[in-house]
Amino acid sequence: MVALIPVKQPADIERPSGDAAETTQYGSDVVAYTLREAGIAYVALNPGASFRGLHDSLVNFLGNRAPQILLCLHEESAVGLAHGYAKVTGRPMAAAVHSNVGLMHATMAIFNAWCDRMPVVVLGATGPVDASKRRPWIDWIHTAADQGGLVRNYVKWDAQPASAAAAREAVLRGAWLSLNAPMGPVYINLDAEMQESTIDAELPAIDAGRYLSVARSGIDHETVSEVWALIRTARRPVVLAGRVSRDEVSWQRRVALVEAMGARVISDLKVAAAFPTSHQAYAGDLRGRNGAATLEVLKDADLVIALDWVDLNGALTAAFGSTGPECKVVRVGLDHHSHNGWSMDHQAHPPADMVISVDPDRFTDAMVSGAAERATGSAPARPEIPDLPTDQGGALTVEAMALTLRHLVGGKKTCLTHVTLSWDGSFWPFDHPLDYLGSDGGGGLGAGPAHAVGAALALRDMGGDRLPIAICGDGDFLMGVTALWTAVHYKVPLLMIVANNRSFFNDEVHQEKVARMRGRDVSNKWIGMRMSDPNIALADMARAQGCMAFGPVTTQAQLESTIKQAITAVEAGKVAVVEVITDASYPATLVSALTGAAKN
Repeated sequence: MVALIPVKQPADIERPSGDAAETTQYGSDVVAYTLREAGIAYVALNPGASFRGLHDSLVNFLGNRAPQILLCLHEESAVGLAHGYAKVTGRPMAAAVHSNVGLMHATMAIFNAWCDRMPVVVLGATGPVDASKRRPWIDWIHTAADQGGLVRNYVKWDAQPASAAAAREAVLRGAWLSLNAPMGPVYINLDAEMQESTIDAELPAIDAGRYLSVARSGIDHETVSEVWALIRTARRPVVLAGRVSRDEVSWQRRVALVEAMGARVISDLKVAAAFPTSHQAYAGDLRGRNGAATLEVLKDADLVIALDWVDLNGALTAAFGSTGPECKVVRVGLDHHSHNGWSMDHQAHPPADMVISVDPDRFTDAMVSGAAERATGSAPARPEIPDLPTDQGGALTVEAMALTLRHLVGGKKTCLTHVTLSWDGSFWPFDHPLDYLGSDGGGGLGAGPAHAVGAALALRDMGGDRLPIAICGDGDFLMGVTALWTAVHYKVPLLMIVANNRSFFNDEVHQEKVARMRGRDVSNKWIGMRMSDPNIALADMARAQGCMAFGPVTTQAQLESTIKQAITAVEAGKVAVVEVITDASYPATLVSALTGAAKN
């Protein structure tokens, strides 16, 4: 933990007259109040019109107290002042710099703070991002398309929030990141239009302290004891099992920890298998047909321990609303070291009562070693092999394809290297860290085939006792099909099933959503999406790479006989591709997940 030295603000200097505003009315009021909530005592600045809204809020809304304005004669001095303050107190103060020109003045001082690993919250501003709102000449020359790019190489993180709510999160995340080792400056660029616009309603109240918990570096005896103290008082603990290793010993220790805790476990289909889905403690994933029931388990939790969960704030908001959970939240992982201003893959900043900056497997090991007593939960039973689906007529579904494949592989060890967007977590059980390797990570279409080949290569070199299986969508396959030539050339066995609905169907779902929101014709959603007239011969494309290819398969009987042949081919060392024509639809729960609050 960073030791914070208590400081006192000086006697009354530059106190405003008149009554201060009583409620937040403008975007800049939200920013100013959040600075106070984040414990920022001062804002050093040289005045600039780009942040005139924030300046007014500091004076006429907060009364120039906590934080108090410190007038400086140069932007470099303002950042240098904050740097010196941090060297004594170990905590950040803010420095406001005017648009692009003020940021250029400040760069040397920002670089100094970066090299000195000192926490500073640099508040920038830009002319209105909406060009129609810019004043002639001056707003145009003081607006840049990517102002943060000026300093991105020597700040820990930067952001340009577009709303009051986003600005609140940015200030909290920025203050938090600046304080976490290795400490350093952050840059938050405030759109002038956002600052000066009125807000429709007060933002929901939050406990800012839960967004500012400084990460504990590593895992020591004291931390283990504190976490176990939380566990022992909990009655309904939940473990969110996110990005963890493929190490089998760590997998077993994870199971042991959950059993010792008496916890339920929730997983995420976006990442690789993290916990046996046949275990009695497994509650499911939050997406797909069982998502609602799984969400109820999370809602009922009185302690949440998140092991490098991909979108912790998203999960907590879905369960507890925008104000966050009342229960304690322990966040474990090192992901915050990767956060930067270019990519938003870090997701929204989540509340947490304890942040432990350590690899989740090391956390699990330490917690198991520190357990005073352990439950004796039974080992998970191997899931039953499902019956073959009956032929329902019409186009095959992805679920029928999955159940048929599961039946035909029987008790063989398998590794799902990739699954299509239409996949539901209930289709396939995971009881080993190599049973499932997760999604492509960034939603980059075309990665599935290459990921599958690389995974199959590794599995071959590890002994080849697992059948590598990739389930690809047609668009994914089309963009990455040439990766299969490499597998054939280097004799890497692989089974690939292509779920071909002859559409970029994920985008059909989005076009339908937009049409409904706008009261327009939903029947046009297919335009610019369907890959037909002519149909693309995906199996022929696989043959062109040297694969053994089958299909297109259109009936249940064909599916069964074809997959049998394909498995035999892979077991003989071949690359086999099966093209399956599937219906163009997603389960309703999946549609909601894809087009709902996340706005993917």
